Amino acid sequence: MRTYGDLFRTPEFTPLFLTSAGQVAAQTVSGLALGTLVYSRTGSPLLSSLAMFGPMLAQLAGALTVLSAADRLPPRAALAGLSLLFAAGTAAQAVPGLAVWGVFALVLALGVVSAVGGGVRYGLLNEILDREGYLLGRSVLNMSVGLMQIIGFAAGGVLVNTLSARGTLLTGAALYLAAAAVARFGLSARGPRATGRATAGETWRNNVRLWSSGPRRAVYLALWVPNGLIVGCESLFVPYAPRHAGLLFAAGAVGMLAGDTLAGRFVPPAWRKRLDAPMRLLLATPYLVFALRPPLPVAVAAIVAASVGYCATLLLQDRLLHLTPDELSGHALGLHSSGMLAMQGVGAALAGAIAQATSPATGMAVMAAASVAVTLSLVPGLRVRPAPGPAPGPAPVGERV
Repeated sequence: MRTYGDLFRTPEFTPLFLTSAGQVAAQTVSGLALGTLVYSRTGSPLLSSLAMFGPMLAQLAGALTVLSAADRLPPRAALAGLSLLFAAGTAAQAVPGLAVWGVFALVLALGVVSAVGGGVRYGLLNEILDREGYLLGRSVLNMSVGLMQIIGFAAGGVLVNTLSARGTLLTGAALYLAAAAVARFGLSARGPRATGRATAGETWRNNVRLWSSGPRRAVYLALWVPNGLIVGCESLFVPYAPRHAGLLFAAGAVGMLAGDTLAGRFVPPAWRKRLDAPMRLLLATPYLVFALRPPLPVAVAAIVAASVGYCATLLLQDRLLHLTPDELSGHALGLHSSGMLAMQGVGAALAGAIAQATSPATGMAVMAAASVAVTLSLVPGLRVRPAPGPAPGPAPVGERV
C-alpha cells in the first residue's frame, strides 16, 4: 500500500480518519474556549494555560493506571463511548456558575481517560492496515491533526467572539457527538485484542514489560524527549514575537505536514531506520539560530525546516511496532502517545522557566541544544538489534523484528 487512494479504499480507514479528525477539531475548539473562559474568570495566564494544556500532563496519569484497557475494549464501542464521554464532559464545563476547581476536575478526568483513546485508535489502525500501510495511514492521521488544529483554532477564535466561550464549548460537545456517530455507524464490530481485566496493576505490568526491553526503551526515549524539548521551543513563540506568533505556528504546521507527507508516502522501508536520527537532528538544529535573534523571514524558514523533522515520530513508531507483540500494540502506542504529550508539557514548562530567567530567544536555543544532545546520546541504543527469542508470553521475552 503506497498511495493515498489505496489507503482510503481500505475498509474502515475512512470512518476511523473522520472519527479522529472530529475528535481533534472538538478538542481544539473546546480547548481554546476553555482557556478563554478560565482567563476571563481568574485573570491568570497560568490557569488559562493549564486549562488548555493540562490534559496533556493528565495523560501521564492515565498511562500509569488505565492504559491496559486500550487492548481490552472492543474498539468501536470504546471510540464511540469515549467521544460521548468527552461530549458530556465538555458540555458540563459550559454550565454557568461551575467553580474553577470543578472545571479543572473535569480537565483532569478527561485527560486521564484520553490516554485510553489514543491506544484504542492507533491499535485499531494497526488492525485495519497491514504493516506496509501503517506508516502511510499514521502519516495521514498526523496530517489531519495539523489541519484540524489550524482550522479549529481559527474557527474557535471566531466562535468565541460570536457565541461566547460557553457557546463554543457546546459547539465542541456537538463535534464530539458527531465523532461518536461516525465511529458507531462507520466502524465494524471487533473483539478486544487481549483478554483479562483492565486494572491499574495490569497497566503497570504491561508498562514494565514494554520498558524492560532495551531496544524498546531506546525507541520510547527517542519518541518522547527530543520531541518534547522542541515543543518547548514552540511554546515560546508568543513571548518571542507577540505580533507574529500566529505566523510562526503556521510555519511549524506547514513543515510538519511536509515531513509527514514525505515519510508516509515516499520513504521506502529500507531507509526508515537510517533517517530517524537525521530527522530528529533536523527537528532541533535550525532552532539554534534563535540564539542570534534572527529577523522574521529567517525565523520562519528555520521553523519550517525544523518541523519537517517531526516525521521522525512516524519512522520510530514503525520500529516500535516491529518490537512489540500484537496483543500489546494498542498499549504500546498509547504509552507512546501519552508519554510524548506529557513530555511536551514538561518541555513547555522547562522552556518557560529558562526564558523567564534569560530571554525567549535564549530559551529556544537552549532547548534545541538539549534536544541535539539527547538525540546523539541515544544513537548507540537504537543501533542495537534485539536477539530473536520465543513467542511473546506473559513476561518480557525476545523482540519480534
